[in-house]
Amino acid sequence: MNDDTQHPGGLGRRHFLAGAAAGAAGITAATLTACDSPRRNKPDTTSTSTPTSAIESIDRERHRPGTPDWRIHATGPPDAVQGFADKVSVLPGEEFGLHVSTTAPGFRVSVYRIGWYGGAQARRVWRSDRVAGRVQPGPRVIAATRTVRADWDRTLTVRTDGWPEGAYLLRLDPESGPGPGPGHGYQRYVPLIVRSASTRGRTVLMHAPATWQAYNLWGGRSLYQGEDGAYRTRSLAVSFDRPYDKNGADKFMVYERAVVVLAERLGLPLAYTTGIDVHADPSALKGATAVVALGHDEYWTPEQRRHVTRARDAGTNLAFLGANTCFRRVRLEDTARPTAKTTTSPATIPSPALRTVVCYKTDYRDDPYLVDHRSMATTDFRQPPGADPESSLTGVLYEGFPTDASYVVHGPDHWVFDGTGVRRGDSFAHLVGVEYDRVTPEAPAPSPAPIEIVAHSPLVCNGRKSHSDSAYYTVPSGAGVFATGTMRWVEGLMAGTRENGRNHGMDARTGAFVTRTTENVLRAFAEGPAAGTRPVPRDNVHTLYTAW
Repeated sequence: MNDDTQHPGGLGRRHFLAGAAAGAAGITAATLTACDSPRRNKPDTTSTSTPTSAIESIDRERHRPGTPDWRIHATGPPDAVQGFADKVSVLPGEEFGLHVSTTAPGFRVSVYRIGWYGGAQARRVWRSDRVAGRVQPGPRVIAATRTVRADWDRTLTVRTDGWPEGAYLLRLDPESGPGPGPGHGYQRYVPLIVRSASTRGRTVLMHAPATWQAYNLWGGRSLYQGEDGAYRTRSLAVSFDRPYDKNGADKFMVYERAVVVLAERLGLPLAYTTGIDVHADPSALKGATAVVALGHDEYWTPEQRRHVTRARDAGTNLAFLGANTCFRRVRLEDTARPTAKTTTSPATIPSPALRTVVCYKTDYRDDPYLVDHRSMATTDFRQPPGADPESSLTGVLYEGFPTDASYVVHGPDHWVFDGTGVRRGDSFAHLVGVEYDRVTPEAPAPSPAPIEIVAHSPLVCNGRKSHSDSAYYTVPSGAGVFATGTMRWVEGLMAGTRENGRNHGMDARTGAFVTRTTENVLRAFAEGPAAGTRPVPRDNVHTLYTAW
């Protein structure tokens, strides 16, 4: 759902977290107030054989012509066409199942890789033959956790032979029936990451499907609300075995796509992964020069956090291009989908592992898992038991929702602002929002590192004055860590354009500033540990907050 929309239920989401008392174990947050059988898959005719080097493959890929007509033209009613992949990510050459329901007599799947492509921003790498359409059963709700699933038959199996690593959108294109039928001209996306087998020497774009799923209201429930819109009827666990709502890839489109396009335009050695994969593989980030958390990456497991922290402490730079990052502590669970008694479809095979995101939030005491795992409460990281505020990793602490404020430059001579021409006090309207972070002196910090606040933006959130901070610090390994402190940063990359229709009034000047600053961060972090190539941070936290 749109994060600029208030969530029903006072405890459901983002009211201002007024004041935070630091303790040995962390921070205690204040009260929340404020079919036709398809032929074997064939690559698009513009594809070439896969190079031996993955980095060379991506480099060749970015120089290919794009496919401008990759966007959805109309979504239509929810049942017109919808689908999901039974894997969050695959390695190149692996296969996955696609589960589709449509009111149209047939459809095709067009697969687009997101990138620069001379400004086209995507290239079609594959298109299916016609697949017969069918309407699949409605949502199934698991009563114990109010989890919504789509226990659908697998519609087709897709192999990713010849698909370079990257972020993909599968577009479902129904054909028209006779007359103005319900499938006429409507489309939906299905997101998929073709992840990198190795991240060594590369900048890693870490996509956030756990957060996508947390907000997904398909079937009437998410981790925020139930069918009646109330917090108390929300899901306590959500499943990847269902389509995403809206256009099928809303969170990716708003908070992630623009960074992929920019990073590929810069020609950096890139790798692609997801938070789910970082959770599952302790070596997923081994040797990476940088890890980039994108615009809204709220839901992390302790394992993901541990593996990202380990990478930082081994010299991998970290960039947090959003706010509210690593805020919710979640558990991932395997989900075996039941065999359908009335079908002999390949869909009867079990789903892959880690298909359920568990987060009880304020009801964590009701989680049966907690009986034997006392420190694994699926609530906010900063909350006990096992309190571990996110600021010890990100350098900043999530504070509130909603706000709309100007971004105010404090350290114009900092290297992240090179080439922007900014001066102290320069501001960029609407760039701070709808959620924000700030450096909190009493919060656990990435000790012993000094933190430098480079932007210090006054705001009002639910009637209370505060600030949003962009901040930078380094650690003994040499790794640099930069956090923007605002959730609109990635949207700011598109400011002044008509790319996403949600620019919040940000203008082209803001877009140019955010783009140049992001370029500076990505280029610097791609060079290796930033402490070896860029000036050390100047500790100014207490100067800014002593009298506040």
